[in-house]
This record gives sequence, C-alpha cells and structure tokens, in this order.
Amino acid sequence: METHNLLFRIPPREIAFFTFVMESYEGVASARTVDRKEGLVELMVSPQQVDDLQELLKDLSGYVQIELVTSSME
Repeated sequence: METHNLLFRIPPREIAFFTFVMESYEGVASARTVDRKEGLVELMVSPQQVDDLQELLKDLSGYVQIELVTSSME
C-alpha cells in the first residue's frame, strides 16, 4: 500500500493530545513519535485520505502549533 510520510514539529507537551486525536480518526493517518524532546511526530497517510488529513490538521491548528518539517508528497 502506498503511503505519504509527513514529519511535523509540535510542542512536546502536546504529543499525547495530538496522537490521541489522530488515533480517534481511525483510517485517516497513523502517527508515531520520532523525537519526543524535539516534538517530532510522523504521520503516515494513504493518498485517499490526504484531503481528510488536511482538514483535520487545519482544525487542530487552532489548538496546537503544528509545523510541517518534511513531506514525501512534494
């Protein structure tokens, strides 16, 4: 299965909240913490779910500072 990997930087204290929200939207994206001290979280998303993920991240950005570091979609 093809997936896109996106690396985000968020405040380390928000990692649990961020990953909990991602997990609650089953099938949109899988999250894993890359570096908890730096606040780096990787999301793996299927091409079919990219639009849903973008909407979710837009909504979440009102609660958590989210910075895209790298993306395999570029």
